[in-house]
Amino acid sequence: MTTLIYQNFIHGAFVANKSKETFPVINPATDEVMYHVEVADEYIQRQAIGSAQQGFAQWSAMTPVERSRILNKAVYLLRERNDELAKIEVLDTGKPIQEADCVDIQTGADVIEYFAGLAPTQMGAQQPVGDDFFYTRKEPLGICAGIGAWNYPLQIACWKSGPALAAGNALIFKPSEETPLGAIKLAEIFIEAGMPAGVFNVVQGAANVGQWLTTHPEIEKVSFTGEVGTGKKVMQSAASNLKEVTMELGGKSPLIVFDDADITEAVSAAMLGNFYTQGEICTNCTRVYVHKDIYQAFLTELKTRTEQNIIAGDPLDPKVNLGALISKQHQKLVLDYIEQGKNEGAKLLTGGHALTPESAPNGYFVAPTIFVDCTDDMTIVKEEIFGPVMSVLVFEDEDEVIARANDTELGLGAGVFSLNIQRAHRVIHQLKAGICWINSYGNSPAEMPVGGYQQSGIGRENGVETLNSYTQTKSVYVGMSKIESPF
Repeated sequence: MTTLIYQNFIHGAFVANKSKETFPVINPATDEVMYHVEVADEYIQRQAIGSAQQGFAQWSAMTPVERSRILNKAVYLLRERNDELAKIEVLDTGKPIQEADCVDIQTGADVIEYFAGLAPTQMGAQQPVGDDFFYTRKEPLGICAGIGAWNYPLQIACWKSGPALAAGNALIFKPSEETPLGAIKLAEIFIEAGMPAGVFNVVQGAANVGQWLTTHPEIEKVSFTGEVGTGKKVMQSAASNLKEVTMELGGKSPLIVFDDADITEAVSAAMLGNFYTQGEICTNCTRVYVHKDIYQAFLTELKTRTEQNIIAGDPLDPKVNLGALISKQHQKLVLDYIEQGKNEGAKLLTGGHALTPESAPNGYFVAPTIFVDCTDDMTIVKEEIFGPVMSVLVFEDEDEVIARANDTELGLGAGVFSLNIQRAHRVIHQLKAGICWINSYGNSPAEMPVGGYQQSGIGRENGVETLNSYTQTKSVYVGMSKIESPF
């Protein structure tokens, strides 16, 4: 059987590399190789930069309204092909089709649409200075680079391309080598929508290709989504020639459930924030702090719903709501964390083992796992696991739980459940996290800036401030009076 091989997407077309080097892409639900992808070797890298230079020259010269129309055409095509693209995401990531069908492509399209609408609104300012005056103008940075993660591949490509392209930049995007196909499909859609060749190029490969993007002198900004350790390396590389960076990194987010909370709603949030996308979401509320007065009632409902309502299996089955983890290696990592939790004294409420669903017996599944009797110093409570593993902890006092929730070097997300709205706001304002929810969890609309405090990131994605971060301000001083000179 002939193996399907995808090439890098450069200047509006697939381009073969010179090295012939490829890597396999495995379906997490079947443990089978689906296709191979060519690595972006030095030849492809040179082509990508040259193409982006040409693309930027043409794209940045267009009016914002012209750019907006092309981006909106791409939004239309994304939505029209939602089901086809969702299936690609399922095969690449192992997540359930019931998620990808209504979240991944739709929310990605929403972000591009949002920034397409903002593109013509960018304005500078003018101010008199004596008889003279100055004005400012927003100009694009140039060629930017985006480095994506494997949990939401197409959505992340949209999140990075939307503001970058709306502001007039060109973008070279490197998806994760584990989920490379969605970005290619987005690139094809951009070309079909009328975008000039070279404005959005896709290069493929692992860390060395990312390293090239972060150090290349022609690239003005790097936007990276991934884990903290890799983010630090990206930032170090980018510092070599003072590139701007946006970092959306990992988290170990707290969910605080007060004694007056709606328990059913709080359980829904805890399950969403731990088991959606089989736990592979950076904002997940993996530390669930429950007030002692409702602790047993919360656990009873949580255990019942987790054991009765979660269906693992073939991710293409619309009834399945728990998919496969991204790789066999990652499955082992998650299972090792579970063993460590047991060894350190945490008690399993449910789960704690690998799964072999009948409809996907070779997939990398882990049962939805809930630990109780947890303490703040346990490894499972301190470190990001990135799998369906929840730690439930007890608290009594508001100040105490705030201090415990903040006792981390991370700071991506946080949630509070309480019907006392004054307390909810008071607590959320004291939590060191960039994305917070009150009586909700996980929603991330295009209009809302998202990003982390502390080691969970730098900069923001989505929202107005993100568009500004893809521009630079030029100040122009205009002399209206004669120059006073001592010479």
